[in-house]
Amino acid sequence: MNEALLRSLTPSVLGILVRRGADFAAAEDAVQDALVEALRVWPADPSPSSRLSSREDPVRDPKGWLVTVAWRKFLDATRADAARRRREDLVDEEPPPGPAPAVDDTLQLYFLCAHPSLTPSSAVALTLRAVGGLTTRQIAHAYLVPEATMAQRISRAKRTVSGVRFDQPGDVATVLRVLYLVFNEGYSGEVDLAAEAIRLTRQLAAAIDHPEVAGLLALMLLHHARRATRTAPDGSLVPLAEQDRGRWDTEAIAEGVEILQAALARDRLGEYQAQAAIAALHADAPTAEETDWVQIVEWYDELARLTDSPVVRLNRAVAVGEADGPRAGLAALASLNDTLPRHTAVAAYLHERDGDLTTAACLYAEAAHKAPNLAERDYLTRQAARLNARLSR
Repeated sequence: MNEALLRSLTPSVLGILVRRGADFAAAEDAVQDALVEALRVWPADPSPSSRLSSREDPVRDPKGWLVTVAWRKFLDATRADAARRRREDLVDEEPPPGPAPAVDDTLQLYFLCAHPSLTPSSAVALTLRAVGGLTTRQIAHAYLVPEATMAQRISRAKRTVSGVRFDQPGDVATVLRVLYLVFNEGYSGEVDLAAEAIRLTRQLAAAIDHPEVAGLLALMLLHHARRATRTAPDGSLVPLAEQDRGRWDTEAIAEGVEILQAALARDRLGEYQAQAAIAALHADAPTAEETDWVQIVEWYDELARLTDSPVVRLNRAVAVGEADGPRAGLAALASLNDTLPRHTAVAAYLHERDGDLTTAACLYAEAAHKAPNLAERDYLTRQAARLNARLSR
């Protein structure tokens, strides 16, 4: 049984139910019930000998089968609802089994699940369930929260968007932010969220011709290409300069660069294209010493112009320190608020590059106390210990 196929069909099946008159929340529940039914009755072996003989053969027409079953699940729930009489006419509208309509509502589902009325965490959860086809349990495990908590979050999100017109124009930028949030969660539990984000972004890129969608897909691929080298076997962080570039995924890099070049050629630069360009320059360098830091600074200038983000300017300070020397980097850092996340860690790195090991060691220790996670704290603690060992000789 191809679970990936089921998940890829989820948004189009859900869209068909909504267009037939089902409200979003009820339609989403019905589709999930249909997916469970498919897991139960579809053949594990898709060979012709294992196929059903009826015209509802799921292997022959999996989308049509899911639409038929999901619609019946919706009607069953409708009949049991207190508003049965008001919606009874829907029962007479059940179409006969057969090929599903060719219309693809995937894009509208992306817009709906990333509606501005939703909080970021709710939009992420609803996107993974309604568009990604993940179960509530899988999403809960991925985000390390109880299944009941995630179920409540998804239910609230569905109620919030139930009154939104399905054909209402959406905001691509909001959808991309949601997908990037999913990607940055990486991997936890049984679901690889980074890979899932790439799959969903590919799906979005197939539904809409937009350079920023392509830019985000390129950025994800370029970052994901380095995934295997970001941590040591013991789980400790490995900084970019120390990663084994021979283990980077060259196919993902090549695909990311090709997608990025096509997007940049359209001359409609956006923040994800600029970030992808920076990632591509890192991926293109055979060694850390051969990185084109001057061009990276130029891309950070573009990115700062597009976003006016202090975090971008913090990263730019690191690039300036590599391109023009640590004192130039410290000068760029001086204009930024020292309460920015990782500001102290950047200052420590630049002071070490400048030869001020005493100040750097103190800053590394201070940054370790401020670290947002255990892996970063351990890394920064080791840097402080390394410099203190050198100073004590």
